[in-house]
Amino acid sequence: MELWLAIVLIVVALLAGAVAGFFISRKVFTKYLEKNPPVNEKMIRAMFQSMGRTPSEKQVRQVMASMQNAKQ
Repeated sequence: MELWLAIVLIVVALLAGAVAGFFISRKVFTKYLEKNPPVNEKMIRAMFQSMGRTPSEKQVRQVMASMQNAKQ
């Protein structure tokens, strides 16, 4: 087999792997977000109401800020 043909096949295989990896990872990530949606203010209000409390806007923002700090 000639050297240039081997190089071309390696490059084509790498490109095909990169494209396939992109689409597979995108599919996995969308499934993950469907199962575990990011928390927003509406969800925090629902959590407070399920505990029998009506949260103030300040409380909601404090919970959001604490969750952002916990991620970092």
